Order: sequence, then structure tokens, then C-alpha cells
Amino acid sequence: MSFSGADYLDRLNMFSVKLGLDATRALFACAGDPQKKLRFIHLAGTNGKGSTGAMLEAALRGAGYHTGFYTSPHLIDVRERFRIDGKMVDAATFDQAAKILARQAENLEFTYFEFATVLGAKIFAEAQCDIVIWETGMGGRLDATNVVTPEISIITNIALDHQQILGDTLAKIAAEKAGIIKENVPVFTGVLPDEACAVIEKTANERHALFCPPCAPTPELAFIDRDGAQHFTYDGIDVALSLPGRMQRENCRIVLEALRYLVAREKFDLARAVAALKSVRWPGRMQTISDVIVDGGHNPDGVGALVASLAERFPRKKFTVVYGGFEDKAVPACLKLWAPLAEKMVFTPLPAEKRASFSPEKLAALWQKIAPEIPCTLAQDGIDALKTAQKTAPGKIVVSGSLFLAGEILEFLGGRNAAGDLV
Repeated sequence: MSFSGADYLDRLNMFSVKLGLDATRALFACAGDPQKKLRFIHLAGTNGKGSTGAMLEAALRGAGYHTGFYTSPHLIDVRERFRIDGKMVDAATFDQAAKILARQAENLEFTYFEFATVLGAKIFAEAQCDIVIWETGMGGRLDATNVVTPEISIITNIALDHQQILGDTLAKIAAEKAGIIKENVPVFTGVLPDEACAVIEKTANERHALFCPPCAPTPELAFIDRDGAQHFTYDGIDVALSLPGRMQRENCRIVLEALRYLVAREKFDLARAVAALKSVRWPGRMQTISDVIVDGGHNPDGVGALVASLAERFPRKKFTVVYGGFEDKAVPACLKLWAPLAEKMVFTPLPAEKRASFSPEKLAALWQKIAPEIPCTLAQDGIDALKTAQKTAPGKIVVSGSLFLAGEILEFLGGRNAAGDLV
């Protein structure tokens, strides 16, 4: 019987969380410490990690680097977590690497994410990647990815999320994210709330790490070309970026600052790297497919960024919103953000058996308290919700609330590889 890496990971329970690095270090050791053969760019942050990582990966690939990109969660196929030169690792390589690591680790205890993290480093080392974009799963200090010493660290933003694990204030959450800052390794950030910024800067100073916040304001949109790329200028650099919305211009500032630092050391062609941003792709973040906008924003910061981007891109337009949310998220706050742009809500449960989501009935009850004048309807699942929305509002539909819902809709609209390869 053939070994399936996906089936093996599924048996480990995706939603289990065990803070601490001992198990990860033991896993790395039994795998031969593949991380020691690699160079990393380490990303943390409440939102924007994936988009920022995708821009960096595309830019460095455009400049001639052989890239690895480790990210989470996946939307459709677990191999999305492991991309080489923008493409999902092929099934045979993935299964073989997982089989070997499972055999090496048979006497150890570990979680889904710990195994996936070590597996990623193993796959990238065997592929001899020049540089690996390395995204944290949650937090930073005790995240399984935090066993490496990177070339640079990046903290995209700080907002309230996972408070039950990371802390109930921005300062506490910032302290967890700041855990990725290493001695003498520069840290680049987005714009941070004052109390979070103070924590990040203090940690950077204690570790003699250069602290590099953006040096210029978020650039204003200049124009959108016929290919859909947004054009703007940041601190003298003209950019065409395929990812839409103001939030992506904010993320792009971090990328450009990091690239300018790296080019001074690595001597690659900055113009080639920046030019590659016109073709960057990041599924499930304000992604348009079959005239449906799909976004996985799942906390108030993420939903707020999506709503602001929609208002900028489609002024005075209202949308039918297909929405689902997990019970451990700030769903009422997210729903309030939708009230100005929604002309109808379609509520759905989420496709995750081992994690509780709000029922459509509970979502409808919350909505009646927020915007009783805006109609809502209930659906059995995400596909039923989408079909309901398409009957009443073709071309005006946004899917929001969860990456799990985004994955369900993307697979239905575009097939198994709708969220896979970035090239």
C-alpha cells in the first residue's frame, strides 16, 4: 500500500496546538537538521504574512533565486504549504519526504504543524533552494518555525487574534511576535500600533537587531491598468503590483524595504525583483475567480482591510456577502464592518469537522442586531451559499470570514489547483 503524506498529516489533527520548541528541535535532529543547509526570511504578524511572503518569493525568484516558500494554512491541497519556485511540491516528492520523516520520527511525539515545519525544511534542503520564505503559524516566540536564524525577520502587523493563546493586549501579542527577532538580525515591520511598536523596538534593541519600520507613508493608488495591476510609487520606486487593495500596498512597503536591504548585501538586480511584483499571485486574498471575490480574512483587522480595499476599488458599490466564521473569532466585530457595504448576507457553516463554527442561525441573529434593515438568508454549506448568492446578485459577490470557506469556494469554482501554483 502506497504512503500518503496528506493522510499521515490528517491523522495528526490539524487543530492541535502545543507551544514550545523542544519537539520541533527533536524532529529536526532526527531528520539530520536540514534547516542548517538553508537561508531563511522569517515572517510573523497577525495578518499579511502570506501576501508579504508571496511578494518576496516572486521578487526574489524574478531576481534569479531558487526559492522555497513555506506557508500555512493551505486552502485546498496540503502541498500548497510547500512551494518551490512558486509551484507546489510534486506529489511523489512530497509523499516520499513525508514517508522518510515519519519513519525517522516514529518514536517521537509531535503535532501536525511541527511535522509539517520540519518536512518543509527537508523538502527545501533536498531541492537545494537558495532562499526560503518561512512563515510562522501562530505567534512567533514558541512557534515551530522559530528554530532557525534567518537573514532577516519580518513582522507585518499586530492586531488582536488568538488572544486565548497569545495574550489579550496588543503589547502581549507583540511580545510573542517579537520572539522571532534574533541577535544581530535586522527586523522589518509594517506600521504598528504604538504599544506594539514599543515592544518590537525594545526587543530589537536588546538583541542588537536593526529595527526597520517603513520609511514613507502608504502610497496612494495612481491607477489600475487593463491587466488589473495597481500602480503606485513608494519612496522613489515605481511599482506595478498585481495584488489589489490598499492593504497590499501597505504590505509592499515592507517588501521593498527588505529588498533594498538584501540587494545591498546580495547584489541582485532590484529592478528585476520589483518588476516581478506585477505577476505575483496569492490565492484567497481578495482573489477574483469567475466574477466572485474570495477573501480569507477572519478577524476584524483582516476584514477591515478587505472592506477598505473594496470601497477603494469599487466606490459606491454594494455586495452580496457569503459569510462563515469560527466560534473562537471576533465574528460580531467582523459583521459590523460589513454593514456599510452589504446589500445582502448569506450565512453558512464552515467545512471543518474538528473546529466549531457559528451556525447560520446564530450568524443571522447577530446580524439582526447589527443591521436589521439588510436582508440575510441561510445556507447548508458554502457551495449552497454561493449558488444562493449567484441567483440574486451575479457579479456582486464577496466570500469572507475564513480561509476554510475560501478554500471550499475556490475548489468549487476553479478545481483542485485553484490555490496551488503561484506561476
